[in-house]
Amino acid sequence: MSYVLVINSGSSSIKFQIVDPAARASEDPLVSGLVEQIGETNGRLTITHAGEKHVSQQPIADHTDGLKLSMRALDRLGVGPTSLDIIAVGHRVVHGGMVFSAPQLISDQVVEMIRDQIPLAPLHNPANIDGIVVARELLPDIPHVAIFDTAFFAGLPPAAALYAINSEVAAENQIRRYGFHGTSHEFVSQAAAEFLDRPLASLNQITLHLGNGASASAVHAGEPIDTTMGMTPLAGLAMGTRSGDIDPGIIFHLARTANMSIDEIDNLLNKRSGVKGIAGVNDFRELRQMIEEENQDAWLAYSIYIHKLRHFIGAYMIALGRVDTIIFTAGVGENDRFVRRDALADLEMYGIKIDEERNRLPNDGPRLISADDSAVRVLVIPTNEELAIAQKAAEVAAAQPDADRVAF
Repeated sequence: MSYVLVINSGSSSIKFQIVDPAARASEDPLVSGLVEQIGETNGRLTITHAGEKHVSQQPIADHTDGLKLSMRALDRLGVGPTSLDIIAVGHRVVHGGMVFSAPQLISDQVVEMIRDQIPLAPLHNPANIDGIVVARELLPDIPHVAIFDTAFFAGLPPAAALYAINSEVAAENQIRRYGFHGTSHEFVSQAAAEFLDRPLASLNQITLHLGNGASASAVHAGEPIDTTMGMTPLAGLAMGTRSGDIDPGIIFHLARTANMSIDEIDNLLNKRSGVKGIAGVNDFRELRQMIEEENQDAWLAYSIYIHKLRHFIGAYMIALGRVDTIIFTAGVGENDRFVRRDALADLEMYGIKIDEERNRLPNDGPRLISADDSAVRVLVIPTNEELAIAQKAAEVAAAQPDADRVAF
């Protein structure tokens, strides 16, 4: 059996899985792992295989140490690159800019082109590159493939992709809507078509990726026509710690009246805003408990969250003209029945009606939660970005003799 090693390299952590690209979305990966606290004295490696967790703690100096430690541990468990047929390594890369619109076989040239996109994703792309560089050194004989979060949205219509600012300034500084969570939005829109046994080309869909980071997309015939995240993942919906859309004049106001620096404002809007900025927590289970205890800050945070979510659902209903499916996915979308209920409350006049009993069911694979007489099918589709990355990486690796050009 052939497998793909999927790597998601962050600034101080590395997540990885070994995945059968032919697996069903509901199947667990063969192996999952997490390297935490890279660069600290109390580093930690956790590998889950065959229902067992294997944990080790030791200093992990950098990404090289982290991946070397992981590969050795996998080999000891008999599920490493020396034991399995690893046909590709798939790397999650957050930002492909206007350069990459498809998965890309990684070469030295491609690494440098990804590096060129760092100004667009200074918090993410450097860590993604670290993982790529190290993994290519450790596994030089296996094809490495970059899968870009932004690629799904590369073909957005100009009216949705471009901002109403000076066009010369925008072009010079690569300012446009790029969108994020693209792998997830693409995966669940395709999975919904399969679940409903409908051709993807026949469906107009609203996909709601609701995790700590959150985004919504309008998808027509399998292609996105709009999405909430913009040039950065800060735009759009209110999120766990991010503000989502705000009046841009607020930034100037904070700089002028509060004497806040650009970095301080960046930190405020990305890490100290959203649900956490108002309620003090960003875990929706804690938020629900606080609401039940009649905490007013928690209720306010939740109300703003739902208000913004409904705002974009309504906008995308208009953009699509006809909606066939609304899909909830990711941690909050898959598990919080209150969010699903309140996001679609009182929309019967638009053909949207949730079945309360179906909505109460626990997260257990793809399922329908709309009523039988609902014209719009409302679905919960668990996302599986790692499987999607594995499938795309396997496709590129299989076409390797023909995949030596950069996809623009």
